Amino acid sequence: MTDRLLLHATAIAIEGRAVLLRGASGSGKSDLALRLIDAGARLVADDQSELYRRGDRVIVRAPATIAGLLEVRGIGIFKLDALAEAPVALIVDLVPAETLERFPARLTETILGLALPFIALAPLEASAAAKLRVALRAFTEPGLPAIMDT
Repeated sequence: MTDRLLLHATAIAIEGRAVLLRGASGSGKSDLALRLIDAGARLVADDQSELYRRGDRVIVRAPATIAGLLEVRGIGIFKLDALAEAPVALIVDLVPAETLERFPARLTETILGLALPFIALAPLEASAAAKLRVALRAFTEPGLPAIMDT
């Protein structure tokens, strides 16, 4: 098992909990991150995310060469007040809307030996940021209604 991993992913943090946004180049990672940041999230890393394990948590940070930078397609690269690192709470794969299941099974993905909640999301839907926030709360906050298995 390696103790560090570099992923093609953008990471944002909501209330200190990081979400990894994965997808092919041009899939909407930075666009969704920008919408979430505009609504109060914090940038951790754009396009490349370095993961490492600290105890029972996977931590994400930006490689030093791109720390604090966010690409806004069609406008340029911007320097933001980014978090240095945050614990990963959710992995989100960005996929075309027509490939999403209506009632997906509850999934996890193992990274650096730890199982993390995982969902797929269509990033360009108007509700994408809200869906991501709902999923993050459902997977990480006690006392909220559980995701129903069908």
